[in-house]
Amino acid sequence: MLIRIVEILFPLFFITALGFLVGRRMKPDLAQANKLNMDVFVPALVFAALANKAFEVAAFLPLIVASTFMVVGSGLAGWGLARATGMQTRTLVPPMMFNNCGNLGLPLAVLAFGELALAPMVVMFMVSNLIHFSFGAWLLDHRVRFHMLWRVPSVMATMLGLSVSLTQFEVWPPLLTAIRMLGEISIPLMLFGLGVRLADSRIGAVGVGVFGAVARPLVGLALSWIVLQFIDLPPREQALVLVFGALPPAVLNFMFAERYGQEPDKVASMVLIGNVAAVVFLPLALALVLD
Repeated sequence: MLIRIVEILFPLFFITALGFLVGRRMKPDLAQANKLNMDVFVPALVFAALANKAFEVAAFLPLIVASTFMVVGSGLAGWGLARATGMQTRTLVPPMMFNNCGNLGLPLAVLAFGELALAPMVVMFMVSNLIHFSFGAWLLDHRVRFHMLWRVPSVMATMLGLSVSLTQFEVWPPLLTAIRMLGEISIPLMLFGLGVRLADSRIGAVGVGVFGAVARPLVGLALSWIVLQFIDLPPREQALVLVFGALPPAVLNFMFAERYGQEPDKVASMVLIGNVAAVVFLPLALALVLD
């Protein structure tokens, strides 16, 4: 079991660690590469997964409900913890609510459970992404307008992919192959970019960082257990829900905090320490779900 877990996680941490070392030594500017990833490659990955003939939206409705409960429940737990500890809710709630289901979740799903796990993890990523770019952005700046959400490339790709799936429209196979190839660029680039981003981060408040880094996966795992008691999911999706719960705070939380001036140093600490702590929590989650 231990060897299997190491084999699953090693590629993720190796590519991330390589990005971290390159970020420390060479200090590359990946701003344009990350923008391309978010605006082109990740949307291509999402569209290809949703537009696949084997993808049926109705089959994933229970997973969509479970994912929504996980995200919203984590946010409510973060709000309660912020009130109890005296932290600003807008600082703690987003890192608790939005996990690293893109950079770590997508590649981890494929490595641990095979290509068939990509579509359900994309569904979970889609739910988190939609809530993050709508409510998550509004939480930090009440001037954000929800009707502009469709302009976010990954959201647009989600809408198009779902439209193709619902209408059973057949995308020209060579075109779908090309889109899928573009999407395959996103996963290693996300991991490498995560490492570079972590190399640029600074730990501004260790106590806050450790608190958020530990609370995020513990609350997520607890919520995943609750979800699985009430929502009947296939075995693969049950495993993905547990893994989803154990994921650390998303790097995007730091980018949002920096953009809206919401204590970015504290959020950066939670993200940095949380992704390092994933070395502990992800093996724990995999140990729970692997036979």
